[in-house]
Amino acid sequence: MAGVLAVPALVRGDRVLTPDRELVDGWVVVEQDRIVEVGGGAAPAGLAGGPRHAVLAPGFVDVHNHGGGGAAFGDGPEAAIVARDAHLRKGTTTVVASLVTESIEVLTEQVRALRPLVEAGELGGIHLEGPWLSERWCGAHPPALLVDPATADVEALAAAAGDALVMVTLAPERDGALEATRLLVSCGVRVAVGHTDATFDQTRAAVEAGASVATHLYNGERPLHHREPGPTLALLTDERVWVETIADGVHQHPAVVRDTARRAGGRWVLVSDAMAAALADDGRYLLGRLDVQVLDGVARLVGEDGGPGSIAGSTLSMDRAVRTAVAAGVPLLQAVHAATAAPAAAMGWSDVGRLEAGRVADLVGLDDELHVQGVMRAGGWVAG
Repeated sequence: MAGVLAVPALVRGDRVLTPDRELVDGWVVVEQDRIVEVGGGAAPAGLAGGPRHAVLAPGFVDVHNHGGGGAAFGDGPEAAIVARDAHLRKGTTTVVASLVTESIEVLTEQVRALRPLVEAGELGGIHLEGPWLSERWCGAHPPALLVDPATADVEALAAAAGDALVMVTLAPERDGALEATRLLVSCGVRVAVGHTDATFDQTRAAVEAGASVATHLYNGERPLHHREPGPTLALLTDERVWVETIADGVHQHPAVVRDTARRAGGRWVLVSDAMAAALADDGRYLLGRLDVQVLDGVARLVGEDGGPGSIAGSTLSMDRAVRTAVAAGVPLLQAVHAATAAPAAAMGWSDVGRLEAGRVADLVGLDDELHVQGVMRAGGWVAG
C-alpha cells in the first residue's frame, strides 16, 4: 500500500506531537524508511516539500485488535491483511493480531498461519485472549472452551508462534496460571490480566510473577468493591502495569476514561479491541465461533432468545479512540501518548511509537478535529 520515499522529504505540522512534547510549527525529515530529524520553527532548507497537517503524530500502535474491514485475524493471512489495511488507513501503522478463545488445536493453526506475517513485518505480533479465562467474566468467549493453562498447552502454543507471540491474556485465579505466567514471561511474552474473577491478592501475585498489562480495565472482570477491591485496583495502582482502555463511548463512561487516564498517567494505553465489523457496515458477524449483531456501530453477542447479549469487542479505530478520549477531557498529548508511545513501550518496542531520529518513519497527519488526513508507514504514504 505504500512506497518508500526515494529522497529526503519534509513533513510539517502546525502541532507536532512527539508525543512527549508538542512542537509548534514543527516538522519531521524522512529518508527512506527512517526519521532523520525532528524540530520546530525554521525547517532545514533544500528538502522536498511535503504536506502540512494541523496535527502530526506518530503512527498509532494498537496492541489489542481482533479485526476490521469485515475480516478477522483468526480467519487466515488474507483476512488478516484486509483487517490490517482497514486500520492502517485510519492511522494504525502497527497492529497486534488478537485471537479469541478457541481449542488449543485451532489456536495452534491460527498462530502458525499468522506467524509469517509477523516475521515479514506486516503485523506487530500475536495476542492470545484466551482460552485461559474466567467463565464468570468470559464476555464474548465461549465458556465451554475455557480451560486451565496446562504447561504442555502453553509450551505448544509458544513454540508454534515463536517470537511472533507478544502477549497472552489470562485469569490469574485459574489453576496453573502463575506457573504459566512465569513460563511465558521467560519466553519474552507479555502476560495480561483480564476476563478474571481474581481477588486483589491473586492479581498482585500475578504481577509479582511477571504480568505487566491490564486487559481492557473494568471490562470483563470482577468489579471494584470496598471490601474486596479485586483486580481493578491492584492493576491500576501498580507502577509495573500498563493499563488498557477501550475509549469507544460504549465500554466506559467518559468520567471513567478521564479518571483512568489521570491515575494511570504514562502507563495508560488506548486499544481498539476491534472485531471484524470495525470500519465496516452494521450487520451479523462471527467473533470466533460466536454470533454477533452490530447495530449503530455497537457489537453484541446474539443471545439465545435472539436478543442482544454481552458487548462483543468494538467497532473502534484508534483515531476515533483518540477523539473519544479528548472529548472525555483527556489532554490531546496524553491521548496520543496512549495510542503510540505507551503501547509500544508496553511491548518493549523501540522502533515505533515516537517521532525521533532513528525510528521508523510511521506518521499520521490529523486535521483540527483529529480526523485522519494522511498516513505514512515505514517512509511511504498509504493510499487512502
